Amino acid sequence: MDYINLGRTGLKVSRICLGCMTYGKAPATEKPLPGRHAWTLNEEESRPYLRQALDMGINFFDTANVYASGDSERVVGRFLKANMRRESVVIATKVHGVMREEPNGGGLSRKAILHELDESLRRLETDYVDLYQIHRWDPETSIEETLEVLHDVVKAGKVRYIGASSMYAWQLAKALYLADRRGWTRFVSMQNHYNLLYREEEREMMGLCLEEGIGVIPWSPLARGRLARPWHGQSTLRLETDAFGKSLYSRTEEADHKVIDRLGQAAEQRGVPRAQVALAWLLAKPGVTAPIVGATKPHHLADAAAALDLHLTASEMKSLEELYVPHPVLGFS
Repeated sequence: MDYINLGRTGLKVSRICLGCMTYGKAPATEKPLPGRHAWTLNEEESRPYLRQALDMGINFFDTANVYASGDSERVVGRFLKANMRRESVVIATKVHGVMREEPNGGGLSRKAILHELDESLRRLETDYVDLYQIHRWDPETSIEETLEVLHDVVKAGKVRYIGASSMYAWQLAKALYLADRRGWTRFVSMQNHYNLLYREEEREMMGLCLEEGIGVIPWSPLARGRLARPWHGQSTLRLETDAFGKSLYSRTEEADHKVIDRLGQAAEQRGVPRAQVALAWLLAKPGVTAPIVGATKPHHLADAAAALDLHLTASEMKSLEELYVPHPVLGFS
């Protein structure tokens, strides 16, 4: 496993981050909250992939309070506490999503963040979070309020670094400016939607992150599985039931199919799985620190690790990129 500094920080993370959205299966309720999915694994089913990640040298684990309504944090925290020294792993989680059907049950207010951070620490069974990220921009709370409370929890020792996730580049720029002006803790990372099928982040966000030393940790690097198999191939439970994924790609299916076909050709020429080529492309992009890879089969992490040693030529990169067409800007809410 290779390791790299997260942005301009001294924090070293593995070049593959294990995405833990799939782990933890909270019981169903009459009013399902976000974060529960038909393809989610229970605790016993999740452990082998967490074990595999550790054995491969992955030290970077990403979850969120809303994943499985908190059960993902519980499963990840319990496993890591039992199997690794706390200082050896980098635990990232997120805040913003609705956790309770009540007025202050989500968002980025001071009240919400202070409560949800304590709840995340309890479920993760740790005294601190290495990277605490705002899951989305909160239009109902001033960014000043959010940044100040995030600065406070860093100074209190509950959080080591703070990060942001999917938003417009002007929003991240504003947050960085205000943090610098007020002397508050700065965002050090951007967790954004970026892959061969969705490259709108290249227009502004990637350049901003490079200029400001922000580490990029893309989510959905395989476009929720679409880059791992032929578009006309066998369906999966996730493809059939992932409403959010359909909202991201349904409007551009015809154009995306051409990119997927080109990816298949490149993989065949290299004699490797499609996922390896798609991840190798992403790892080669300037500013990308560590793609967030989910794993529900043993070969998922094996393919991700193999991508670290797959170096695409300039002509291969160009071939993979040339069929892309502009996409609607999505994923910020």
